[in-house]
Amino acid sequence: MTRPAGPDVIAGNAETAAQGNGWFVGHFIADRDDPRATGDVEVKWAVYAGGERRDGWGVNRVATTLAVLVRGRFRLRFPEREVALERPGDFALWRPGVPHDWDADGPTIVVTVRWPSVPDDSVVVPDPRPSSEALG
Repeated sequence: MTRPAGPDVIAGNAETAAQGNGWFVGHFIADRDDPRATGDVEVKWAVYAGGERRDGWGVNRVATTLAVLVRGRFRLRFPEREVALERPGDFALWRPGVPHDWDADGPTIVVTVRWPSVPDDSVVVPDPRPSSEALG
């Protein structure tokens, strides 16, 4: 078995290691010898002051997504339901092709994991809810 180049073990801090909107593991790590550079998975450490909201609805064409609340309150909206992450450890998992939107109600930290890590997989889509729901 051939070992990949680079160190066998790395350690650090997710918040300070994050590149590009909190993502610190995935295809976007430029140094290919860094064990965090992978097409298998993406990991994000997202810190919100509160009041942040996703800029439009998004969908991942290929990746499955798991969002886990570390602290705070985080709301995810899907076409058929809303999920409030309120206690540390609360999570939501959604499959590829499911539109989503989110907002952070106050100071919040969320760890998000996506697999696989595919360039340009996330795209903006129109609000999929009926007009009356979209306004509220």
